[in-house]
Amino acid sequence: MKSALIVYGGWSGHDPEECAAIYRRWLHEDGFSVRTATETKAFADPAIHDLSLIIPIFTMSKIEKDEVENLTKAVEGGVGLAGHHGGMSDAFRDAVDYQFMVGGQWVAHPGGIIDYTVDVADPLDPVMAGIKSFAYTSEQYYMHVDPSNHVLATTTFSGEHAPWIKGVKMPVAWKRMHGKGKVFHSTLGHQAKEFDVLEMATIMRRGMNWAAREE
Repeated sequence: MKSALIVYGGWSGHDPEECAAIYRRWLHEDGFSVRTATETKAFADPAIHDLSLIIPIFTMSKIEKDEVENLTKAVEGGVGLAGHHGGMSDAFRDAVDYQFMVGGQWVAHPGGIIDYTVDVADPLDPVMAGIKSFAYTSEQYYMHVDPSNHVLATTTFSGEHAPWIKGVKMPVAWKRMHGKGKVFHSTLGHQAKEFDVLEMATIMRRGMNWAAREE
């Protein structure tokens, strides 16, 4: 049986507990055994090297050196990593090894909660199969991203809230390798209610299943 660990906490505005409950339900339905933790010390546990998947939901906050070292080594060894929005790509701002693994770091969301469009970048990828461009209301994340990412979806900034970025096409969802481990990230999902958007939830659920190491 595949096994997963969800580690949640950090800034409460991203609904970490509610999002963890959604992931836990999905993972159980998809045949995983699941455990959860609410402290980053879970990342230092040697047992995480035996997992199929790790999901961090820990906006901002701090991670200790031994925790990030063990986590990145686990992924390099083949454990999958998946997550969404600031819970993954705005976690542990001072941990560059973590950011290197994720493939991106949040830096801005001009205008706050706004209406924008998510466009499909790779319609042939199984994660995006059958999904068309869709309207979305949330924070439109401006990211610093790794050019080696396999980009699955993008959004284009209108320039209304920051004129100097008008026309910038920004990755919204991507997959990548970190050593032997598969990494998936979506910048969507400022609050748990956004998981009710079918396209967002479909991309996220497919992405986490893709990232999980096969047993």
